Amino acid sequence: MGMGTNLSGQGSDRFRVMGEINVTPLVDIMLVLLIIFMVAAPLMTQGVEVDLPDAEAKPLPSEVEPLVVSVKRDGSTYIEERPVSAQELAAKIKLIRGNNPNLLVYVRGDDQVSYGTIMTVMSQLQQAGVDKVGLVTEPER
Repeated sequence: MGMGTNLSGQGSDRFRVMGEINVTPLVDIMLVLLIIFMVAAPLMTQGVEVDLPDAEAKPLPSEVEPLVVSVKRDGSTYIEERPVSAQELAAKIKLIRGNNPNLLVYVRGDDQVSYGTIMTVMSQLQQAGVDKVGLVTEPER
C-alpha cells in the first residue's frame, strides 16, 4: 500500500492512500504453474509402455486410484512400474491389498501377448483374492 505526504500544504486530494493490489505477478505465477502441471500430469500416469488393444467400451467409473498390473509383449509382468515374476505376482498382490481389500485391479496387456499369458495373470490375481478385474484397452480409432 503506498501513501504520500502532503509537504507542500496544498489540497489533501493530491496524495491519497492507494488501495489497489497489483495482480499481474500472481497471474503470471499461476499460468506458469498451470503449464508445469499440464506437462507433468501425463508423465506421471504413463507407467509401463504397453501397446493396448483397441476396443469399443466405455470407461469404468472409479473414485479410487486402481492398482495396475501390466503385461508387456515379451510376457514380462509389472505391478505399477515394478517388474515381478509370474510366480511372485499372487503373493505381492495379496500383500499390497492387505491394507485395502477393496482396491481395484486393472490389467493392461499388450495386444501381441497370448491369451494364455493374460489368463495366467488373471489366475494369479484370483489366487491373491481379487474377485473383480478391469481390463484396460485403447478406444477404437
